[in-house]
Amino acid sequence: MKLKIIHTNDLHSSFENFAKAVPLIKQHRDEHTILLEAGDFADFKSIELQGTRGIAAVELLEAAGYDAITVGNNEMFNGVDTLQYMATKSSVPFISNNLFKSDTTEILGIHPSVILHKNGLRILITGASPDLGAFNDGLGVHNENYIIAIANELEKNRGNYDLCILLNHIGTVADIDLAKEIEGIDVIVSSHDHQLFSEAKIVNDTFIVSAGNYGEHIGVLELEVDGKSKQLLHSGVISTKDIEADEEITAILQVNKEKAIETLRKPLYELDQPLWHDVIEENPITNLIADGLKDMMNTDLGLMNSGIANAGVFHYVSDKKLIEVCPSPLNPTSFEIQGKDIWIAIQQSLDVQHCLLDGRGPGFRGKYVGCLHVSGATVVHDGVRVLEINVGDTPLDEEKWYTVATSDYLQRGSGYPSLANNKNEFYRPEEIKEVIKIYANKPDFVKRAHVRRFTEQQEYVDLGRSRR
Repeated sequence: MKLKIIHTNDLHSSFENFAKAVPLIKQHRDEHTILLEAGDFADFKSIELQGTRGIAAVELLEAAGYDAITVGNNEMFNGVDTLQYMATKSSVPFISNNLFKSDTTEILGIHPSVILHKNGLRILITGASPDLGAFNDGLGVHNENYIIAIANELEKNRGNYDLCILLNHIGTVADIDLAKEIEGIDVIVSSHDHQLFSEAKIVNDTFIVSAGNYGEHIGVLELEVDGKSKQLLHSGVISTKDIEADEEITAILQVNKEKAIETLRKPLYELDQPLWHDVIEENPITNLIADGLKDMMNTDLGLMNSGIANAGVFHYVSDKKLIEVCPSPLNPTSFEIQGKDIWIAIQQSLDVQHCLLDGRGPGFRGKYVGCLHVSGATVVHDGVRVLEINVGDTPLDEEKWYTVATSDYLQRGSGYPSLANNKNEFYRPEEIKEVIKIYANKPDFVKRAHVRRFTEQQEYVDLGRSRR
């Protein structure tokens, strides 16, 4: 019996590419085909998703004719309530065998597995979601061990299927190990680390495929299945680059964008003062975020990189403007860190070239790393070197452990590696854009955001110039 699997993964709401992927899906689909998505389809940087609580993504999956999707980390990033809302409204099964609410109860609409019937074949589709550690608490989710969960799902359904396909949002390296450990997985559609396999990898009689990211390719795997044996007929990926966009998908996006904009563009309040932005120079919008985080997390310091924002906010605040200004789905995070590691990071921040580095990293949707901004501290420098840092009125102690409020991006050491030397991290479910939303409506915080925390000491600058 012939089976064709068309697969995608890690679209991250790159809907323009998806509109070009759908004609390819239609072209290669036949009576032997199932269509599968391995997670991170829905990235909440998208206005369409923010304004429809993710339903725009569900409508696209349904229109393209998907048979199943597994839950990636980006499907979780708007919290468990939004994930549950999407899953219960979708006719396309949302699958995860190891994902639950924080209290370990099931998330409505999430299936541990489904069995598809295609031309007499019974196909078990299961999948697992990544464990984000302490970050899970902020999202309201709990992960069981994915290896145990997958093995249990296969055993639970044994005898009821002819072929097992695993949609695994854990990463390709983990999937290679998984194929060695667990017998009976016929196909793994891998994702999470954005790998592009030009052809299937074969590990322990398991075919592992992955179609890259951002809708730039679709994957196709064709098998001949006869009882318990299977033969590879064809595997590969096809570029969407030169394909004309599908009109139905384009229309769905347009309708949802209009709905979202109508919902999100309404002004929430006016600003007392404009909050302008700059990647390199100290600016009030990044100061506001640092101040808001320090207040929200009740820490010694607030710390934020200016790359978190793409622009300033000048006249009024709306949800649409916040998405445009701060598209990264990063979360307020606190941790403990020694003064010496804070000093190293701030020293790096004085280097303009460092601030202009590509900011790509987990959850980051900006362009540049940007310079660091502080709350609860002042910094004196000569334009090149940090001369002193005071926390309140006290000089920074290099050996002391300070509590710092920031984002999970900086907590991981992205952009500023010394900040990864932390402990006792804690995450909140809000996104950084919500910090702007809360604190830009507080006149005292807006006023404080315009107070500079970095001082360039002219006497040091003049001395340095005279030596040159």
